[in-house]
Amino acid sequence: MSSTPSLVLADVRNGVGHLTLNRPDDLNALTLSMVRQLFRYLGTWEKDPAIRAVVLRGAGDRAFCAGGDIRQLYESHKAGDNQHELFFEEEYALDEYLHNYAKPVLALMDGFVLGGGMGLAQAATLRVISERTRMGMPEVGIGFFPDVGGSYFLPRLPGQLGLYLGVTGTQVRAADALYSELADYCLSSERFPELDTALDQMRWSSAPLEDLNNLLKSLASQQVVGSELKAYRQAIDHYFNLPDIPAICAALQREERPELLDWAEETVRLLDSRSPLSIAVTLELLQRGRQLPLADCFAQELHLSYQWFDKGDLMEGVRALIIDKDKNPQWNPPTLADLEPARIKALFRGFRPATGEPLRKT
Repeated sequence: MSSTPSLVLADVRNGVGHLTLNRPDDLNALTLSMVRQLFRYLGTWEKDPAIRAVVLRGAGDRAFCAGGDIRQLYESHKAGDNQHELFFEEEYALDEYLHNYAKPVLALMDGFVLGGGMGLAQAATLRVISERTRMGMPEVGIGFFPDVGGSYFLPRLPGQLGLYLGVTGTQVRAADALYSELADYCLSSERFPELDTALDQMRWSSAPLEDLNNLLKSLASQQVVGSELKAYRQAIDHYFNLPDIPAICAALQREERPELLDWAEETVRLLDSRSPLSIAVTLELLQRGRQLPLADCFAQELHLSYQWFDKGDLMEGVRALIIDKDKNPQWNPPTLADLEPARIKALFRGFRPATGEPLRKT
């Protein structure tokens, strides 16, 4: 028998299937093997009448899941193989499957929940965070765009919060996660074992989702004070309802109200540090996603992903921030002023909304 620990741990207790992403030293970053293991367990449990619900979590106390293993995707493209394409195809299919899963899925999120971790979490039926949670879609910071269903769930957040979070790549803490409806409950990390004990002792009714909600209401909070997004909500809704990135930046630079000046300057600084192509494509993607059903959102993201390693800034972003770590990415183009609108349109060209059929399952 192999002494290598499984990258996904599975356990069944009291009618609950527990899945644990088991790469704590790598913040539980997803690999293609992990995606396939999750698919297999979920498929088996969905058909098993003895399984009433599924719990999904990450090993350790640092992260639920910090995204896909970007280094592996970078190396795949460098090597000229197709593993990076397979990863996106199967990861998106897994996330879409979870969105439509027949049984309640409870995501327990302690620590970082980023990128691919958000794809899993936002597909879950119930999303529980802790006071240590840092949540976001930071893809624009490495020259990519919010995927894993981000084009579906981000534009459906209240107002323009999702567009703001996606375009800036801002990460949020517990209060903002609840305010923006990216999470349902907040439970102290110290009480996660108490929740596990309660699940082990649960007397299930014919309505397992109701059972889970009643349990969480008895242990957790649905609101945490101190939301920064709430404080700036009016400004966010105004600026991120503008039609394109140049218009957003220009309007932010004209902001003179003392209570908004620091926020506006920081938002411009953030946007200036991101890949111009990524933030422009992200805004277009989220605006389009607001009008598309779930299956078409995933299909459109996959359409972009196939092109992005050659035509986008991801390879340069990973090189600068993860491989060489010089933190000086040479974006192409380097500024928004140099970005031709035709380049954005070309990336979306050829995509046609599907019939609503789910992505291929492996």
